[in-house]
Amino acid sequence: MGGLEAFWSRTDGVGAAVALLLLAMSVTAWVLILWKSWLLARARRDIERAVPAFWDAADLDAGRQRLAAQDRERVLLPLLVAAVAPVVEGTLATRAHLESQLTRRLRDALHSGLAHLQTGQVALASIGSTAPFVGLFGTVWGIYHALVGIGAAGTITIDKVSGPIGEALIMTAAGIAVAVPAVLAFNIFGKRVAACEAELEGFAHDLRELVLGSPAAASSAGR
Repeated sequence: MGGLEAFWSRTDGVGAAVALLLLAMSVTAWVLILWKSWLLARARRDIERAVPAFWDAADLDAGRQRLAAQDRERVLLPLLVAAVAPVVEGTLATRAHLESQLTRRLRDALHSGLAHLQTGQVALASIGSTAPFVGLFGTVWGIYHALVGIGAAGTITIDKVSGPIGEALIMTAAGIAVAVPAVLAFNIFGKRVAACEAELEGFAHDLRELVLGSPAAASSAGR
């Protein structure tokens, strides 16, 4: 606590703003890390349970009910809704062949689900890439501020130099400490999202084949 109090007593408004910015970035990163860990783990479990349950259903209505009950993040059910959506005549979308219509609807639903799973990735990447530079700026400014204060005092001794400059260097360490968890989480979450994406793409492909190959399903799609 003594070092922190000394830092706040020596720093100016710019140094305090940098420290508060690093604190805000750290809090944001950890909130996203905890939330996305829970979100992606739940989505992965739901996909692993819901997809086999859907294909074990007797018909589309039963399969829809199983997806609605088990797909808590709503990344699978929109694909089914898009696959069996009725055709609305008189629009540009309906002028294409059924295969093209299905592909477009499934692609849009897939992108929507992936966007939900990727929420926060940009923020983590931004924090991981900028936090070290924010910390470095705080160090440079802190050293400058410390040297100005030492010069104004008129006397230079090792204890007067080492204390302020050492506290300024902590800002660089703080920037790295903020960046490392954000970068690691970004990479880990990227792999988890990619795994979910592969499962969702496979499910979308199978739905497309079901609708195109089954007369009953094709009728549900509005043919």
